[in-house]
Amino acid sequence: MANKNTDLRKANGSKNDEFYTQLSDIEKELRNYKEDFKNKTVFCNCDDPYESNFFKYFALNFNALGLKKLITTCYAGSPIITEQLSLFDVKGLVIKETESKSPYKIEITEVTDTNGDGAIDLTDVEYLIKNKNNTLTLLKGNGDFRSDECIEILKESDIVVTNPPFSLFREYIDQLYTYDKKFIIMGNTNALSYQEIFKLFKDDKIRTGYTNFNVGMYFFVPDSVEKFHKIVDGKKMVRVATSCWFTNLEVKRHKEKLILYKKYTEEEYPKFDNYDAINVNRYIDIPVDYFKYMGVPITFLDKYNPAQFKIIDGLHRYALYDVCGTNDYIQKNHLEATDVNGKSMYFRVVIQRCDFEEGDTNG
Repeated sequence: MANKNTDLRKANGSKNDEFYTQLSDIEKELRNYKEDFKNKTVFCNCDDPYESNFFKYFALNFNALGLKKLITTCYAGSPIITEQLSLFDVKGLVIKETESKSPYKIEITEVTDTNGDGAIDLTDVEYLIKNKNNTLTLLKGNGDFRSDECIEILKESDIVVTNPPFSLFREYIDQLYTYDKKFIIMGNTNALSYQEIFKLFKDDKIRTGYTNFNVGMYFFVPDSVEKFHKIVDGKKMVRVATSCWFTNLEVKRHKEKLILYKKYTEEEYPKFDNYDAINVNRYIDIPVDYFKYMGVPITFLDKYNPAQFKIIDGLHRYALYDVCGTNDYIQKNHLEATDVNGKSMYFRVVIQRCDFEEGDTNG
């Protein structure tokens, strides 16, 4: 049994993206966006509809959220497709034996208490799928979010909510912005340092969600996965320490200002060897009296308030935007942009206070 995240990183590198989110983690995050869902069409485009906890959350809370429609799709390669809901049981759906594991789409437009027990549960939803206004249809393609069929569904949707494949995160985000969609999705915290994703943070077009991304999350994985961390209710689970929520909806905590209390000293805040900014090892140690460029850990993005700070650059081996005019020099000399006194630091976000005065810029 694995006790570290090494195996998960290897799995990610080999395109093993079968991580299924717990309902408790979904509830913890999505309860903060209730007003955003009212009268909206929600699309979960990386989910096995009946098996997905995203589907379960929205189906069970369909009326409470005031949803207009819920659409979920799955892809042909899913290892858990139709485990809980056999396509042969769906009333009005005529399929061949060879189509029993075909990718499909579920559309929910109505959820009522069909069994009269006073509560909406998955028994009601299953009955609705099999008998009434809601529909289950086979997809013509493979159900991949990039397929023409799924893109057409995306176009009619308002908000996308899912856990997309971590290995395809750049491509997934690019598609959401291509079609100008609102979203709440899960991703790997390493994506914060991708140039494409970092630029969206810099332009205030994306932000982290409400769940603290330093705590890590447990995910269910298929039975075929050999290395895991624990078993819950007979299902294997792995812990991914580097996981968080991403959204372009408003997140209230990103409007809260960090309380700064430390004073700047040259000894405690040395400059980078190859970049004109001081190094700050923890975002809580940002000096209250410093107004020039500062390099802070990437965890700062989880607290980032665009009204308090502006993002200038991103530093790792090479500066992303070269605002200090050093990028050419760094590349030609094979230097580390994040070196401090010869010691390399992890990715740094270069920031500046929004209340800086004219002449406080480093350049």
